[in-house]
Amino acid sequence: MDPKLMGVFAPITTPFDDKGEVAYDKLKENMKFYAKSSLKGYLALGSNGENKSLTNQEKEKVLEIIIKNKGANQTVMTGCIFESTKETIEFARIAQSLGTDFITLLPPSYFKKEMTDPVLLKYFTDVASSLTTPCLVYNAPQFCGGTTLSVSLVKDLAKHPNIVGVKDSSTGNIESFLFAVRDTFNVMPGSANFFMNGLIMGAPGGVISLANVFPEITHKLYTLTVNKNYEEAFKLNEKIIQMNKTVSGTGGVAAVKYGMDLAGLYGGNPRLPLLPLSDDIRKKIKEYLQKEGMI
Repeated sequence: MDPKLMGVFAPITTPFDDKGEVAYDKLKENMKFYAKSSLKGYLALGSNGENKSLTNQEKEKVLEIIIKNKGANQTVMTGCIFESTKETIEFARIAQSLGTDFITLLPPSYFKKEMTDPVLLKYFTDVASSLTTPCLVYNAPQFCGGTTLSVSLVKDLAKHPNIVGVKDSSTGNIESFLFAVRDTFNVMPGSANFFMNGLIMGAPGGVISLANVFPEITHKLYTLTVNKNYEEAFKLNEKIIQMNKTVSGTGGVAAVKYGMDLAGLYGGNPRLPLLPLSDDIRKKIKEYLQKEGMI
């Protein structure tokens, strides 16, 4: 396992002001808090970062702020999510020049029917071969038209010297990936729902949306699990899974951002076309977190 990937990563949200413009100052404030936390690092420009709602110029500035304001020993992964190999490589090289530690690659989705294993193998390997920064592939069918990375494809990708792992946010696939490549590849759970199970089976760490809101409790679960304090870990895991379902599971990015507001960070609203949470969902989340003693 790569030491840089051992721990909890927050998929950093992108703050917007009331006019829908990126609130770079608020991002800096959030990063000051996260830099002092127990987080191992961040996924910048992922789905929680509303990657597809940002211009390339905005992406570059957001990434620059995250890298410049991270803690001294924290790791940054950067989502490079585009439809063409050319544009993916171009932005990945910008991220590389800014000092990101890893590049995260999602399958293209517009021509979904054409995204066969051979096509994806060439896409990922062409990008990785054009960079010196190591790459992680991202299995998240909910964000790319239902395309799921096959186990055989991941096995082939694991042979590439500059592709070092897979982040899996899908349902029901993490065990297959771990059984197939955990001895040679970093398999990162992308959900609190199977974070602990992934750690037990050999994952180095995970990218957990709840870590945007409560980084310390997610880090505590990581520590308990890797130290094999399973009785306490199982109890905490139940709490975290329920919390994850109530917060991000209730309203996605908007709910994560609202949770951040309740926790004293700046979440704000998502960028249109995503809508803010309704008042009834806000009330549900707030009452639940108050009942759990989290706010």
